[in-house]
Amino acid sequence: MQNIAILGSGKSGLGLAILASKKQYNVFLSDSQKISASNIETLKNLNIEFEEHQHSLNRLADADLIVKSPGIPDDAQIVKQLKEKQIPIISEIEFAFQHTKANIIGITGSNGKTTVAYMLYHLLEDELKEVDLAGNIGLSFAKSVAEKEAKHYVLEISSFQLDGIENFRPHIAIITSITPDHLDRYQNNFDSYTASKFRIAKNQQPDDFLIYNADENHLCNWLKNHPVNATCIPISTEKELKYGTYLKDNEIIINLNKKIHIMPITALQVEGKQNTKNAMVASTVAHLLKIRKETIREKLETFQGVEHRLEHVLKINNVNYINDSKATNINATFYALDSATSDVIWIVGGVDKGNVYEDLLPLVNEKVKAIICLGVDNQKIIKAFKSCVDEIYETQSMQECVKIAYHLAKADDTVLLSPACASFDLFDNYEDRGRQFKEAVQNL
Repeated sequence: MQNIAILGSGKSGLGLAILASKKQYNVFLSDSQKISASNIETLKNLNIEFEEHQHSLNRLADADLIVKSPGIPDDAQIVKQLKEKQIPIISEIEFAFQHTKANIIGITGSNGKTTVAYMLYHLLEDELKEVDLAGNIGLSFAKSVAEKEAKHYVLEISSFQLDGIENFRPHIAIITSITPDHLDRYQNNFDSYTASKFRIAKNQQPDDFLIYNADENHLCNWLKNHPVNATCIPISTEKELKYGTYLKDNEIIINLNKKIHIMPITALQVEGKQNTKNAMVASTVAHLLKIRKETIREKLETFQGVEHRLEHVLKINNVNYINDSKATNINATFYALDSATSDVIWIVGGVDKGNVYEDLLPLVNEKVKAIICLGVDNQKIIKAFKSCVDEIYETQSMQECVKIAYHLAKADDTVLLSPACASFDLFDNYEDRGRQFKEAVQNL
């Protein structure tokens, strides 16, 4: 029986433990933090050995294989020590892939991947037998393989998960965008982060597909200089393509073997340029999977969007309150501000991941009438925008923040929570931040 050690007891680690146990591995789980009571109960029910508040090197070194949760960086002390002992270390998606024969649709990118994943699942769930949504959303990939054994997987995949793959090979891979994000994990090297994203295509062959955003110069230049084996399908809202998916006269057109007109973008429930591109990606995948264009159109017309991503919360006194808490980087917030059609009271701030706020100056200058900072340290934001926004406020609670926004807003304004930052200084995660925003708005 092969010994497997799992680092981390979060969603990914627990899913790994369940799958490894089912596949008759001798499992040991180790977490440097406290393990939740519910997860301890699950581990005990499966007779899985575990430790918390530490990583015991001697115990871990007995493993034939280490599977690391994505939240643990490669330069963590325990990871470096285990590498020195030449024990193979892989990611959860790599381990789960080794135990399924399902068709994989893998989605990565700095922005848009969550919406594309939900949109695709909405489009496919009634058309394909046994399809599941997993990865960063839904169940962990490993847990889904253990419990559902679906024939098709729509996987949202982070760069951290891709860093630990060896043989993982999606039949259809999608790179929605590559803009600076998580650079603190990649030694502030944008090329290292880009290379991590492109690992999604590492093992693809010519009969596989890589769908990519052809409107991003950095992404296109990287692909040109680092060609992949997969058949590449570009997506563009800016230019007509001889091969790929593009917009013409506000209609989505797929031009692979012959031109197929899918739908006018005015029929989409979700708004904004980014959501148009998301719909183009989802349409292209569905077309590759031989879903009828009438079905694609019907499904996209009924897709309502994703919680915490440009989510309409309420309209109060003719003021729109928008929850875009999932915008944890500059590029995501750029799309949010760009989609605004009225004056914006912008709620921004949190844990900065190396943001260059000046990239937003043209949009802020054009659309933002007031800024409410929501973070422990707001000086970088204030410095970036004090010359173009007269009213800038600092807060450290969502309730105070929303009350200030309420008093500042006039009819037809938009109150936009789009933080451009991670949430861990004041909130558990971006979902907690978004839920607190919605509760505060509903309590006005």
